[in-house]
Amino acid sequence: MPDQPLGSPDDAALPPAAGGLVSTPQRGAIPAEELGSVSLTPGGDFVAGSHQTFTLVYTAGKFGIDDSGSLRICFRFASDQTRPQFENPQGPNYTTIVASNSAVLQYHYDPKGNVRPWDRTLYIKVVRGFLREGDTITVTFGDRSQGSPGMRLQTFCEDSFEFHTLVDPIATYCYQPLPEQPTIRIVPGAPESFVAVLPTLRRCGEPFALKIKAEDLWGNPTDKCDAVLRLDSNLPVDGLPETLRLAPGAFAATVEGLSVAAPGELRLRLLHKDGSLAAEANPLRIVEDAALVHFWGDLHGQSEETIGTGSARQYFAFARDRAFLDATGHQGNDFQITTPFWRELDALCAEFDRPGSFVTVPGYEWSGNTGLGGDRNIYFPEEGRTLRRSSHALVEDRSDIASDANSAAELFQALADNEEWDVVGYAHCGGRYADVKMAHDGRFEKSMEVHSSWGSFEWLVQDAFEMGYRTGIVANSDGHKGRPGASYPGASLFGAVGGLTCFLTEELSRAAILDCLRKRHHYATTGGHGGRLFIDVRASLGGEGTLYHDDPRLGPSEGRPAREAIMGDIVHLPEGEVELRVDIAAAAPIERVDLFNGLEHLETLRPYGAQDLGDRIRVVWEGAEYRGRFRQVIWDGRAHLSGNSIAAARPINFFNRDKTLDQISETELAWRALTTGNIGGFDLWVADPYGGTLKIETPLVKCGLPLEEIGLEDEVFDESGVLPRTLKVFRLPGENPHRRMAFTRRIELRTQGDNPIYIRVTQEDGTLAWTSPIYLYR
Repeated sequence: MPDQPLGSPDDAALPPAAGGLVSTPQRGAIPAEELGSVSLTPGGDFVAGSHQTFTLVYTAGKFGIDDSGSLRICFRFASDQTRPQFENPQGPNYTTIVASNSAVLQYHYDPKGNVRPWDRTLYIKVVRGFLREGDTITVTFGDRSQGSPGMRLQTFCEDSFEFHTLVDPIATYCYQPLPEQPTIRIVPGAPESFVAVLPTLRRCGEPFALKIKAEDLWGNPTDKCDAVLRLDSNLPVDGLPETLRLAPGAFAATVEGLSVAAPGELRLRLLHKDGSLAAEANPLRIVEDAALVHFWGDLHGQSEETIGTGSARQYFAFARDRAFLDATGHQGNDFQITTPFWRELDALCAEFDRPGSFVTVPGYEWSGNTGLGGDRNIYFPEEGRTLRRSSHALVEDRSDIASDANSAAELFQALADNEEWDVVGYAHCGGRYADVKMAHDGRFEKSMEVHSSWGSFEWLVQDAFEMGYRTGIVANSDGHKGRPGASYPGASLFGAVGGLTCFLTEELSRAAILDCLRKRHHYATTGGHGGRLFIDVRASLGGEGTLYHDDPRLGPSEGRPAREAIMGDIVHLPEGEVELRVDIAAAAPIERVDLFNGLEHLETLRPYGAQDLGDRIRVVWEGAEYRGRFRQVIWDGRAHLSGNSIAAARPINFFNRDKTLDQISETELAWRALTTGNIGGFDLWVADPYGGTLKIETPLVKCGLPLEEIGLEDEVFDESGVLPRTLKVFRLPGENPHRRMAFTRRIELRTQGDNPIYIRVTQEDGTLAWTSPIYLYR
């Protein structure tokens, strides 16, 4: 007897203690052994994203369940399994619920029906009758008896996926967790693709490693691979074997001690036995000498002790061993970090930190309400530092509440009052968004996070430009699925792959990474397989400038004479021209490079011209509904060709396997898609390059274009609201071979104020990258 979804109760019980999470004691709590018990069949290991049927049986304890008493069966916030539904016996996760004594039950599913992280809640209420001790309530998730395919499990792995069950036996709305909770293990599936990772910049003769893994359908590294791959290189590589095996039981393979003797651009491919391509590694630029080299990191994500998945220990191990990061950081929501868990995080950071090999950066996410400044990331150079929470909302121990900073302004003031000048932070947009117009302190807050698994947020750095701040640009996963550095959206409303940041430093150490963040010497990408590209941006100064690494407007900052600047530098240039030099080696063909001076778009550059265009039409949608949590824009739609036919079609950034691009006929495509600030779309190859008309229908945009009018420049259909929401149509070469792009541009500087010069790179595979601006001022 399902009913309509209700709002989230205000007096719901906290989940039980797990890691750093503390459960709030309930008034008149029933002894745990008298609450009853819960069992689940079948148990064991199940493949991520597979369809299954589970039977959960709650057996009432001493008090039974009184009339209007209830159960909650809860799943973690990040879980993306199919929702229980009760209306369609042939649909996914058809769920049936019965009481052994024929008591009448009322039930519904509410994605925010319990206290985090156990948000996703099946609520079952006894509305007529009652349960005595020994009576049961049986829930069948994915009941296949009438044709349902079953319950599709979450798409990411977890050692202890829990059917977290709470009971209110006396109908007081006081929920208590059962003492033993049923769990299953979610494991990776069969390999579907291979990933090969190299560094992006090394010196001649400098050793480096090649790292390889196989991933399943949903992007989980899998140990179910048995493959021998041949390694094919365009340059001589000392120490490179002819073949490499990924054996069953191994999640990855590493070849250490490789080196290249002469300058060049290494392109390395993995080939199957039959010669077909298995994977291509990202490009590696080899140079004679370089003051700074590249290291890749994802410094922002959470584990199960707050609102993520898997333990904090597993989090650090995944970043190092399966995402192949050089640096990572754990950023738990501060209002959920207990003092014991804060100490555990410190211990894990110290344990995993290995300068020269893998770096961890201690810190936390200051998670203040949006109206008090919104989310900020805080990083320390060492363990043992003060955790200044935004609140103690889910922390029972109030002994250190005096150290709380309830607003972002209070946080920055507390750091200044305590002279914690070695703290580095940046602003981001997650559930809450950082309001940098309300609060910002450039002495601590050095960058804006423009991309994460939540989407893309260029407006955040645009807010900073409007306010005259001098900040860098970073990207991270903000992942909740236990996969830092390789965080795919799965089947949830997370709209994007988690991002990565490339740090330009002299060495791989915690001090060097933090120094890099202070100097803004880094660039950001949207991550994924194409996310590790090489970018070098330099400004040659026509006169002698004064270069600063710290903003001289914020306090004493030592400057030095300079005639060149790199991304992140702040330069006072009294006179003279500026020439920007850009060098890009991409992991996929380059679609375009956009050049900006702060909020001003200066130019779009492409590696091809109008004469190179062919039979490929690209349709791209992008945008977000608004800045808060529920920012999804639905782009479900159709495209129809009249007077022409479809030769082929290929999706762009369709990360969610539930969101598909389907060819309905020779002239029609249909798709299901969403964006959360990021981009998506498709390529369409047509039989006649310039014949007929293309019509597109989406919830926001309905348009028609003769193909003869589609050329190099974008045809833009703008349905922007608070934030940009656009659909673009343009033409590409049939095949684009350009993975390398280098150019110079003369930049005319404004005579007053800052000139934040930066680029945004768009690859054909939908990957974007942003460089931190070079700040030039007269």
